[in-house]
Amino acid sequence: MEVITIESSAFKYLKEKLSKIEQIAIDLINKVESAPEDGWVDSYEACTVLNISGKTLQRLRNSNAVAYSPIGGKYFYRVSEIRRLLSEKLVRCSGENLQDLIKNQRFYVEQKHAFRTNK
Repeated sequence: MEVITIESSAFKYLKEKLSKIEQIAIDLINKVESAPEDGWVDSYEACTVLNISGKTLQRLRNSNAVAYSPIGGKYFYRVSEIRRLLSEKLVRCSGENLQDLIKNQRFYVEQKHAFRTNK
């Protein structure tokens, strides 16, 4: 076992820095949890929530009816964009599916956070 000794002022400084980092992390987690509409979902999740096929989602993209971001050959959509799409009644879907999407997105964020903290 290795024992490391440092001055008390250095220890207090490190402790303060760790507290600040912890507070930043907590603030970020709370921000994500309080605004799930700002989350992103992939095409599969969007199709599931909207209860449409991938081809229909592609048609919506091609007609500029839905905003998206292509990254590495995959398309991503904001939850708020899907909500807008539903509210304009461009496609039919129940609000229950949207709540499932928001819940799954929160779960995904928590899992991602847990994975990062376990590294």
